Amino acid sequence: MGSKENNPGLVGSSNFQGPRLVGTKFVKEVGPIRRQALRDVQNITRANVNPCVVNKRECAGKDAACNKNVANLPHRPITRRFAAQMVQQCPKETKEVTVTSLVANPSGVGEHDLETKKLSSSTANSSCLVDCEIVDVEDNEDEACDAPVPMFVKHTEAMLDEIDRMEEDEDVEEPVMDIDSCGSKDPLNVVEYIDDIYAHYRKTEKSSCISPIYMAHQPDINEKMRAILIDWLIEVHYKFELMDETLFLTVNLIDRFLESQMVIRKKLQLVGVTAMLLACKYEEVSVPIVEDFVLISDKAYSRKDVLDMEKSMVNSLQFNFSVPTPFVFMKRFLKAAQSDKKIELLSFFLIELCLVEYEMLRFPPSKLAAAAIYTAQCSLSRFKQWSKTSEWYTNYSEDELLECSRMMVTFHQKAETGKLTGVHRKYSTWKFGYAAKAQPAAFLLDL
Repeated sequence: MGSKENNPGLVGSSNFQGPRLVGTKFVKEVGPIRRQALRDVQNITRANVNPCVVNKRECAGKDAACNKNVANLPHRPITRRFAAQMVQQCPKETKEVTVTSLVANPSGVGEHDLETKKLSSSTANSSCLVDCEIVDVEDNEDEACDAPVPMFVKHTEAMLDEIDRMEEDEDVEEPVMDIDSCGSKDPLNVVEYIDDIYAHYRKTEKSSCISPIYMAHQPDINEKMRAILIDWLIEVHYKFELMDETLFLTVNLIDRFLESQMVIRKKLQLVGVTAMLLACKYEEVSVPIVEDFVLISDKAYSRKDVLDMEKSMVNSLQFNFSVPTPFVFMKRFLKAAQSDKKIELLSFFLIELCLVEYEMLRFPPSKLAAAAIYTAQCSLSRFKQWSKTSEWYTNYSEDELLECSRMMVTFHQKAETGKLTGVHRKYSTWKFGYAAKAQPAAFLLDL
């Protein structure tokens, strides 16, 4: 297949002032110049002289058609094939075209070898002698490889590399979205105060965190008994169809009370139902009556027992129920993660598994919420996923969440086969989207 160099219709032009051949005279004017085809550009060295000059020494004036044909030829670098076309366009007579070929010398830039060749054609009437400086486009591959790359090609490659680097920088510098702008018109979103509210939550959680070793000061109960109690309360919460906030506050009240007061084993369940009663009074619109909790405990305690424990708890906690639980952070962080219903349900499944585990008390509520969302995203997408927006609003990087997330994965793996399966049964129903059936993000354990 021939080079596009010899097709005048495919070659662009630029302003160049050079000689143009009209008749037997040279006329300088601004005219189009034809450049080399890109596939042949590597055969040109920087030190080459202008290959676009065609010097017509003399042409026998016997036939003006020859001059006319030469003058009408496009002004561009002369190759052997194009020189042959020039000869063929002259009248039918024997022509000799002397072609001076400029061949690059691989030994050094600026040194060239001149090669003179003759092109003959069996025609009839006159002869035409033309000296041309041409570019040898038929050099072998070794000479082509040795020739230096033109500067404008290097510039183009550098420009493309810069574009690639800019695109990589755009990928790395992911923009942080404003998650509150869409709800600015809703007064219930309190957009003007939302940052101050969560700044207060973060400050309060540091002062209200529960000691992760408080169970060591309890002589008659241990962490296993606590786990059994909370697993049972999760089922009670589900049966009473209470709000999510109620469950998280119930667990917080239990731990804070056990941290400050010693409780015997037979009173532990009473502490649990009383804590749920108090949480319902604080969070719910329709509060279950005391008799409901007496009945759910299989009448192990009387109404008086529940009310007496209620007095003891509110006095011990000094009526301080306004504490940040993982739930208040969950709603905010889920919004930052732009989560769908699957991620939301799986996140709540994971964090309720953490409520049962005593060892998770060493993590603040905000980190538990962020780690639950991160683990849920990894479980569903099967790869690590934590956006810049999530990192900005949670104040936790992916590395900071990894330890907590790994523990959640282990809880997820044993949720169905463990001794306490209340959370797994709850989230294996249609109401909760069968979230417990999701595959654990086991690959996080290998990181």
